[in-house]
Amino acid sequence: MSWINQYENRVVSAEEAVQHIHSNQRLFITGNCSVPQKVLAALVDYAPHLENVEICQALTVGPADYVKPELQGHLRVNTMFISPNVRKAVHEGRADFTPVLLSEFPLLFKRKILPIDVALIHVSPPDEHGFCSFGIEVGLTKSVAESATTIIAEVNQQMPRTLGDSFIHVSRLTYLVPTDYELPELPMGAEGESAIYQKIATYISELIPDGATMQMGIGAIPDAVLKHLFGKKDLGIHTEMFSDGVIDLVDAGVVTNSRKTLHPGKIIAGFILGTKRLYKWVDDNPIIELHPTEYVNDPFIIAQNDKMVAINSAIEVDLTGQVCADSIGHRLFSGVGGQLDFIYGSSRSKGGVPIIALPSTAKDISRIVATLKPGAGVVTTRNHVHYVVTEYGIADLYGKTIRQRAQELINIAHPQFREELTRQAKELNYT
Repeated sequence: MSWINQYENRVVSAEEAVQHIHSNQRLFITGNCSVPQKVLAALVDYAPHLENVEICQALTVGPADYVKPELQGHLRVNTMFISPNVRKAVHEGRADFTPVLLSEFPLLFKRKILPIDVALIHVSPPDEHGFCSFGIEVGLTKSVAESATTIIAEVNQQMPRTLGDSFIHVSRLTYLVPTDYELPELPMGAEGESAIYQKIATYISELIPDGATMQMGIGAIPDAVLKHLFGKKDLGIHTEMFSDGVIDLVDAGVVTNSRKTLHPGKIIAGFILGTKRLYKWVDDNPIIELHPTEYVNDPFIIAQNDKMVAINSAIEVDLTGQVCADSIGHRLFSGVGGQLDFIYGSSRSKGGVPIIALPSTAKDISRIVATLKPGAGVVTTRNHVHYVVTEYGIADLYGKTIRQRAQELINIAHPQFREELTRQAKELNYT
């Protein structure tokens, strides 16, 4: 049987597809801007017929009707990263959170620690050989989908065909739901244009050498940094995700990937968050390769890139260098993501530059603190941290004593809090 016949024989409606989901099963849904909207909406409608179905996910963009209170007992989310659309459900105890490094997220399913019964995925139309691309979300999806017993795939005419280790053959797909709708967009925010973020970006750019390979996390700071790199030469990219700002750097000849020591000439990533402009740009673009996250985020893979620069943010940093990035005190906020993967990987890189960057204050409260809030999660330990950057400068903590670290961090705190931080440091015998 040709793949075309296989495809035609497996086509069903979204409503028909979800009827093959049963009570007490564990599902996986593709996340980020690649959530399979039609199938997920059909699942929400069908949920009253089901009991005790677990939905595993990472970050998802868009509405999350599947965590509505009325679906308790029918559907329950187990998220490995707390995105805004499920945060309230986690806080109210209607959804679960499983902490895990992004590099190990797919391994939970691949190694059957969390066996998946049904994967709900979102792919491009098949090519002439019958291979669909996972499109803008490969990293957190490919290995998980391949471990599932049943795969329900939305085949979207508007999903770009991305290259790399990013394909699945029609013969692996159990049910196919043809769709044709625009993908959600996540444009870079205007927040990064503020004077504070621009000043932080200026300091970070001073740490980035020509020929560096870049990782950029999600948020205003990485977005701001991109705009300060046009004077650099021969930058490369190896990152869990990237957004629209990369296009202009490639067009300007700043990002060439020519001096990368791993995958020279290629942008390596796991997934993409951006706008239609980005989705069009990545479609069948030979300089871009998307790979599973257990490869992209493996610290020992990352370290093979010389001059590896990692830029990640934080909620607060204490005077010993402990970095909290996933909670506000005991209140869970997000997750570890790829921060520790890339901070550690870049620190092992020849000439690597691991950076934690954050504004000095939030709502007139210092984010450089004597001690973390009770219950705060340590994402990057004091043993891993190298550079911490605020709008007041750069603190180089690597190889420094606690006394030296405290002074470095006080120096980049907001001036109105430095006196109090100095007093607290003395009480803690840090000075």
